[in-house]
Amino acid sequence: MDQEEVNAAASKSGHVLVLPLPVQGHINPILQFSKRLVSKGIKVTLFTSIFASKSVKTGAGSVSVVPFSDGYDETGLTKLSGDNYMEKFKAAVQKHLPELIEKQDRLGCPIRWLVYDSVIPWVLPLAKELGLLGAVFYTQSSSVNAIYYQVYKGLIPTPVEGQTLSVPGLPLLEPHELPSFVYKPDSYPAILATVLDQLSNIDEADWLLFNTYDKLEEEAVNWMAKQSPTKMTTIGPTVPSFYLDKRLEDNDYGLHLFTPNSDTCMKWLDTKEVASVVYISFGSLAALGEEQMEEIAWGIRNSNYHFLWVVRASEEDKLPKNFVEETSEKGLVTTWCRQLEVLAHKAVGCFVTHCGWNSTLEALSLGVPMVAMPQWTDQTTNAKCIEDMWRVGVRAKMDDNGMVNRQNLEECIKEIMEGERREVIKKNAVRLQELAIEAVDEGGTSDKNIEEFASKILCT
Repeated sequence: MDQEEVNAAASKSGHVLVLPLPVQGHINPILQFSKRLVSKGIKVTLFTSIFASKSVKTGAGSVSVVPFSDGYDETGLTKLSGDNYMEKFKAAVQKHLPELIEKQDRLGCPIRWLVYDSVIPWVLPLAKELGLLGAVFYTQSSSVNAIYYQVYKGLIPTPVEGQTLSVPGLPLLEPHELPSFVYKPDSYPAILATVLDQLSNIDEADWLLFNTYDKLEEEAVNWMAKQSPTKMTTIGPTVPSFYLDKRLEDNDYGLHLFTPNSDTCMKWLDTKEVASVVYISFGSLAALGEEQMEEIAWGIRNSNYHFLWVVRASEEDKLPKNFVEETSEKGLVTTWCRQLEVLAHKAVGCFVTHCGWNSTLEALSLGVPMVAMPQWTDQTTNAKCIEDMWRVGVRAKMDDNGMVNRQNLEECIKEIMEGERREVIKKNAVRLQELAIEAVDEGGTSDKNIEEFASKILCT
């Protein structure tokens, strides 16, 4: 098939452009959703920064990648608190998006839909000017969206008042269980404005896509669907098909902004017994203080379990002196790993997590019980869900100094690995894993929703 025939076929199948914020936790879910669309006969192009594009690997005939310069071609966005970055990113998109749309029109492969990250709602008016339909992709949970929506509408005041709050689909929340930007609105006022802006023009969007599954957050999903006339569907969990329904040739996200030590980790895990290892990771962005790192190190050490701890290269100097050498018989400290591969391994019995939504969905999808150690943003609310709503883990409690101390972490790990609630927690985790697979498998709720969205694309 020559290039003209390729373009003609793509034009007939519908062409979608996806635009995430170029950080790993935002690109990964939107890229997995894109692969699902491709499997439904849609042509998808990922529009991302040059820095991020260097790490994206997609299979032949899958998602195309078109990079653009955001001014950070060598470093990328390393901290979400970089207000200056967001301004530069916006200016870059406003410059390069019209150029790409015009080029695709000229090539006979016009783009009809833009699926964009919810944290950049300013792109919707631009998309409309360019004649595109816009679908918003929400990377956080529906429960968290419901909280932000109530704050946006003034139903939850900031600063928060009262001892508890009622939010659709959630148990009663104490103020500190709200997203950190809501509980402490003065901590990152620019980011609070950004997360609330996610809901500023949902009524003007043509579709709302939520990275969750119906039976995980049914009440919150249904409540959010009633708040806007715009069509809203769940399309998650956006975890590679290999770990869920196995219908796509897809065993990895296809993006690693850090280099994983995969062989080392898997060979080490292969030597361990079933459910005997504690896996610890705080994601790609969290930066813990030196004192907190020391408490974690002692908590892990005192629990006396085998452990695999991901400590990014930028965080290694915060580890206690000689910790790695002194614990080498029990544990492995690595700068990065393929998290899904690790969570899927039979040796892993517990996941100590920061409760980022992607990590939470991965653990739920693989039936792994969690120790929740939230740091900021939506993680505090996700931790509440993990312990009190889904009952698939326990939350580590902060002391008066705002830290999780070694004794509490040790107790939490032991509760998951050998405590009285161990069997119930594991049973709940397996049940939610089964529901996740059911949602994305053929005929499941998320699968049908993706099918419906693909049909809409083909009709426009």
